[in-house]
Amino acid sequence: MDGTFNENDISRIVEADKAHVWHHLIQHKPFETNDPRIILEGKGMRVWDQNGKEYLDAVSGGVWTVNVGYGRESIAKAVYDQLMKLCYFAQSAGSIPGSLFSEKLISKMPGMSRVYYTNSGSEANEKAFKMIRQIAHKKYGGKKHKILYRDRDYHGGTLATMSAGGQDERVMQYGPLAPGFVRVPHCMEYRPQWDLSGEEYGARAADAIEEVILAEGPDTVGGLCLEPVTAGGGVITPPPGYWERVQEICRKYDILLHIDEVVCGVGRTGTWFGYQHYGIKPDFVTMAKGVASGYAAIACCVTTEEVFEMFKDDASDPLNYFRDISTFGGCTAGPAAALENMRIIEDENLLDNTVNMGARMMDNLGALMEKHRVVGDVRGKGLFCGAELVADRNTKEPVSEKQMAQVSAECGAQGVIIGMSNRSVPGLNNVLCFSPALIATEDDIDQITDTVDAALTKVFG
Repeated sequence: MDGTFNENDISRIVEADKAHVWHHLIQHKPFETNDPRIILEGKGMRVWDQNGKEYLDAVSGGVWTVNVGYGRESIAKAVYDQLMKLCYFAQSAGSIPGSLFSEKLISKMPGMSRVYYTNSGSEANEKAFKMIRQIAHKKYGGKKHKILYRDRDYHGGTLATMSAGGQDERVMQYGPLAPGFVRVPHCMEYRPQWDLSGEEYGARAADAIEEVILAEGPDTVGGLCLEPVTAGGGVITPPPGYWERVQEICRKYDILLHIDEVVCGVGRTGTWFGYQHYGIKPDFVTMAKGVASGYAAIACCVTTEEVFEMFKDDASDPLNYFRDISTFGGCTAGPAAALENMRIIEDENLLDNTVNMGARMMDNLGALMEKHRVVGDVRGKGLFCGAELVADRNTKEPVSEKQMAQVSAECGAQGVIIGMSNRSVPGLNNVLCFSPALIATEDDIDQITDTVDAALTKVFG
């Protein structure tokens, strides 16, 4: 940290924060006696708080976002240059960065064709839901309107995306929720719902989706929304064969497949998009977080040309097109930042680095599993990894949320910020989450896992 903040500045910032800021995801009662943490600066994979303490950020901005690291001058400059030319115009017209980024993005997504700009992952998912609902009215008399979602998946914080949320603690006290959303079982092999494993488990988990479709009536189901790797619900990687069977089921019943890449997209798993590991061809792909690495707000709902064509097949009908607007989808800073973000990933070979460093992290977490019996399972894809903590490996009883908080706090005290599942799945908020920036080095990975090692020893012995 360069010391540009003096003690009076910091005191004023802290007091203003305590008096006026409503923070995300946290209980504010402790702020009556303790100061909130204020992050002042970031560089590379490290950030500094108001006390000058340095942290290695193992969760890319707290919520899996800053994929290329902090302090990227070239992205800041790209945003500045664009804002001086044109900061905003409604997306009913085009812009230079909007056109160029859509072209670049589609080049990384064979089979996809159209980019609808919006400002958050929740809103991107809402757009896909609305498109599916409108298609139901256009083609099926409104009947094929139901949208399936998976237990433990998360798709956003609006009422509709919460209605498609498989994390019960995130929706408690916010009902009544929107109708027409139906849950299907999770595919987590570590906590199996059937006495099977491997490909047999994957096929069975996919077949469970078909069972829900048949129970609801295939003529009522229009879409299926899934994360390629379940994120906040426990970093759940799919069993072998699962995705192939899921796509087969969707095609069988004429159900639009919507992949939520808000977390996994733009390099996080070692490919441009998580679904690309599994050879599937979605109808919708939504993304946000890593699209511009947090340097500007941007999210996208990407569709096939076939989906796009459904909204212009009868120009004489004044209600036939997609009658939607996202105000800040017209901001030019987002696509300008996203273009430079993508260039950095390409030029610095960060997808390869993600694969290599992700393998190192999984190896290190595997070593922790051998050393600490409290580590019941480790799983992940690329630089998106999780470690599930259990009180007993045989029963898989989860450790307490208090113990999880102690591990996180101890890592923070040692200068590493880690993530953990929190207020998500009742009784199962017991997964440590790691998503360091794609620029991570071997030393960074080792520091993260060495710190977790020490924290586990201190909390559990």
